[in-house]
Amino acid sequence: MKIYETAGFPNPARIRMALAEKNASDAVTFVPVDVMAGEHRSEAFRAKNPDATVPYLELADGTCIAQCTAITEYIDGSFDGPSLTGRSPFARAHISMMNLRAENGLLNAVADYFHHATPGLGPDLETDQCAEWGEKRKAVATKTMSYLDGVLAESPYVAGDAFSVADITVFAGLAFADFAKVDIAEELTHLHAWRARVAERPSVAN
Repeated sequence: MKIYETAGFPNPARIRMALAEKNASDAVTFVPVDVMAGEHRSEAFRAKNPDATVPYLELADGTCIAQCTAITEYIDGSFDGPSLTGRSPFARAHISMMNLRAENGLLNAVADYFHHATPGLGPDLETDQCAEWGEKRKAVATKTMSYLDGVLAESPYVAGDAFSVADITVFAGLAFADFAKVDIAEELTHLHAWRARVAERPSVAN
C-alpha cells in the first residue's frame, strides 16, 4: 500500500492519524506530492486520482482509493484494533453522520475560508476566489465549533463513548483552524478539553 500525500496538510494528517490508531503506519509507504508545484494537477496524477487532491491510497494491484473517509474505511477494515468507523449498524451510521458534520461544517468550511478569503496557497494555485463565500464558510466553521462543544458536553468523544474517525476529522479541522487563524472561542471549554485529551493519544503525541 502506498499513500500519496503532502506532509503537514490537514487531510494527509487524518490518514496518518488513522494508521497510527490501527498501529499500521509501518504497513504503508508514503509518497510525497509537491502540491505547491502543482503536481496534483498533472495528467499523470489525475490518471490515478481525478479529484486532484491528496491523499490517495494505491493498492498493490494499482487500484486507487481517494477521499479521506473512504481511505479510512479501507484502513479500518484491513488492520486489527479498535474500530474507527463502528461495528454495529447504529455505530456505523452515527459515526458517519458525525464525521460528515465535522467534515462539511468544520474542516471543509475552514478550507473554503482559507482558499477563498485569504491568500491561501498563493496566486498560482488559488484561482476563482470568492472572498464573500470564504467569509460565510468561516461563520459556518465557528457555528460548528459551538455545536461540537455541546456534543462534547454530553459525551467523551464526538460520536459517543469511543474514539472514532469523527474525532480525527474534528482534530484535523481545529488544527487547520489554527493555521488559517480562525479563532476557537475560549468559552468552548468542552471542545478545548476534548482537544487536549486527544492530543495526548499516541497517534498524535508520537
